Amino acid sequence: MKYISEILGIHYPILQGGMANIANGTFAAACSNAGGLGIIGTGGMDADQLQKEIRICRSLTTHPFGVNIMLMHPQADLFAQIVISEHVPVVTTGAGNPGKYMERFKKSGIYVIPVVAAPILAKHLEDCGADAVIAEGCESGGHIGEMTTMTLLPQVCDAVSIPVIAAGGIADKRQMAAVLALGACGVQVGTCLLASCECPVHENYKAAVLKAKGSDTIVTGRIGGTPVRVLKNRMSREYVRQEKAGADKETLERFTLGSLRRAVFDGDTDTGSLMAGQTCGQLTKIRPVADIFADLCQDLIPESDPSRE
Repeated sequence: MKYISEILGIHYPILQGGMANIANGTFAAACSNAGGLGIIGTGGMDADQLQKEIRICRSLTTHPFGVNIMLMHPQADLFAQIVISEHVPVVTTGAGNPGKYMERFKKSGIYVIPVVAAPILAKHLEDCGADAVIAEGCESGGHIGEMTTMTLLPQVCDAVSIPVIAAGGIADKRQMAAVLALGACGVQVGTCLLASCECPVHENYKAAVLKAKGSDTIVTGRIGGTPVRVLKNRMSREYVRQEKAGADKETLERFTLGSLRRAVFDGDTDTGSLMAGQTCGQLTKIRPVADIFADLCQDLIPESDPSRE
């Protein structure tokens, strides 16, 4: 099996998740410099900011990096044009189908990796020209599907012939070994990077992640069809209570409007949206990204792998 690191020219077969309002150019560069593929997340950005963050990232690293495009974003068309004009080598996508951009991406030499939550979508995107897919299970933080990584990953691997990257529920080398055994050629991680020295989230957010146990996440929006996994707090508990009581969309949006920014930038752990996956219960201390990546791959990736030379 060829690891995604060999394909992308990086040291470890690890992608950093494009977390909204968190994955800026500085953080992406730090993750690329640590041996993974740093990814700038467009969630919470506009087109001008994306261009700025790409240039910041490029000024801080000589290694490959990528951009994650949230396809439901109103400026997704502009984002697509910017990654082409800025010669970004890798694009990951979420919340939609990148098919309408695929021809332009491929002509520009961009390696395209959509995130999928179902095998049928993975097959469709392979047919559209995707170079690889990220199979993301519902253990992950933020927007999720219904299938677990354990069930989703082997079914996606069976459905497509392109490389499959695993995401959701991966925070140490035991889980890394498990997804490699299930057919993944690498991983995408997010929650474990919240507990990194370089992660730009507020210290209150980091402290909440370290304090959380594995059962301390909750899924908001499941009834309304927009499931998001976050840490339990006053906002998320009240959201779910109101949702179960039949509250309308407008009422529920009052809880979440600006809530991620409040958590990330202001450290509001009471009414902010603390997106995190179920691996939060495994995180016990703040560490450099380089240590997190090295521990994930310890004894698993052969030293003869060309990407490690």
